[in-house]
Amino acid sequence: MAGTPRTLRAMNDRAALDLLLEHGPLSRTRIGKLTGLSKPTASQLLARLEASGLVLATGTTEGRPGPNAQLYEVDPSAGYAAGLDVTPERILAAVADITGRTVGSYELPTPGRRPAQPVVRQVTDALDGAVKAAGLARGDVHRLVIGTPGAFDPGTGRLRYASHLPGWHTPTLLDELAAALPMPVEYENDVNLVAVAEQRLGAARGHEDFVLLWNEGGLGAALVLGGRLHRGWTGGAGEVGFLPVPGAPLVRQVTKANSGGYQELAGSQAIPDLARELGMADIPSGPYAEVAAALVERAATEDTALNRLLLETYATRLATGLASLVSVLDPELVVLSGASLTAGGDALRALIQAELEELAASRPRLVVGDVREHPVLRGALESALAATRDEVFDTSR
Repeated sequence: MAGTPRTLRAMNDRAALDLLLEHGPLSRTRIGKLTGLSKPTASQLLARLEASGLVLATGTTEGRPGPNAQLYEVDPSAGYAAGLDVTPERILAAVADITGRTVGSYELPTPGRRPAQPVVRQVTDALDGAVKAAGLARGDVHRLVIGTPGAFDPGTGRLRYASHLPGWHTPTLLDELAAALPMPVEYENDVNLVAVAEQRLGAARGHEDFVLLWNEGGLGAALVLGGRLHRGWTGGAGEVGFLPVPGAPLVRQVTKANSGGYQELAGSQAIPDLARELGMADIPSGPYAEVAAALVERAATEDTALNRLLLETYATRLATGLASLVSVLDPELVVLSGASLTAGGDALRALIQAELEELAASRPRLVVGDVREHPVLRGALESALAATRDEVFDTSR
């Protein structure tokens, strides 16, 4: 069939590049063994990739019998991708090279109910700050992924489920951003991006069906079914903070309130209130998400009657909402993420697991997320890198 040799070469090239990304520098012999290619074919492949600017010769093997072998690695400068993590308080931006290494980052504060600058200017300033820190130009970035609370409705292009994000709700925003940025731009829910990070780098690696429960600034979930994110008809799949649950008053007009029963019962803002109800006197001050994480961490590490009661009550509240999710979805795994969950570590996880087994017939395994440092941004970079690698590594063109 016409084109088959080129297609086979492209498939072998991609397999070798993926192995180099996974394992780091490899010799020609090692690449041949891992791909099943003969030594001459592996040599031709590496010469082709080196000529294309996709791999570099770097160092030699040492400490083994026989002559040292040349090592090869993916050229980090073959392509760059960027990610943004947007909250009402700030925009975090980062640029990564094709290997996934972050080469530049920048934080743009965006406080206040009314943005001091238009959103397009905020986005470009944040991106430019990271690009400059990387020693690059904006045109060097192949793709940008922006993570926000809520989701952009695919039918209308407007942001939904995030009324607390000022300036992001104008109907022409996506067109304005497309006009201002020279690279393809994708938009994704922030919690979905945490799930991407966990699936590629963390606790959900190797899992095709899982739920990620997030509790930090807000309470949300990401649903991965058959290995793919499930976003829903309007992009709102996983907005579990709006879920009516036993133990909380029925919230109506949830989008106007930007809250719901599960959020009121188990969200981060509920934890300081719970501590006060239990009679705790030494409650720290600060933003509620930070206070919540501090209280949960203390409850998990300092064994007192009040701390045990706080952790047990919080676990029951979390399991109440999770029971609905796992009963409908029957996932293989539930990943607990966000500071108000990870701060509780294995102690909180075990309590939620025990409660969930009492409340739901489905019994998925619960794990604490591994990606702790800027997980939304890491997921945005991983998502952007996947598309960038598909583009840059395509040697069939």
